[in-house]
Amino acid sequence: RLISRLRVHEQPVPMRYDEIASASPVMRSAEDELLLGVEHGDLGAALGSLSPQLRAVIQATVIDGLTSREAARLLGIPHGTAKSRLRRAKTHLRDHLMPIQQGGQP
Repeated sequence: RLISRLRVHEQPVPMRYDEIASASPVMRSAEDELLLGVEHGDLGAALGSLSPQLRAVIQATVIDGLTSREAARLLGIPHGTAKSRLRRAKTHLRDHLMPIQQGGQP
């Protein structure tokens, strides 16, 4: 059929990045909102205050974009351990950064 042939040969319409970004609203988590308002130096200091194990999980999941299961596989730890370390790391970062955002010291 003609419509089937047209669908097969249909070329995708390229979109600019700004069109894509404005087409779908982004919902940010509380952590994302906090991190957006924190200066890079403060964030660097907060990340530096994490233990190497917690920093590795944050690096793999938040920065590199892996799932907790993928991070666990990469780091050679059980999935539950990766999830609990991620939770502890986020709690530590929130506790460290919240006073800074409110104008105080960590």
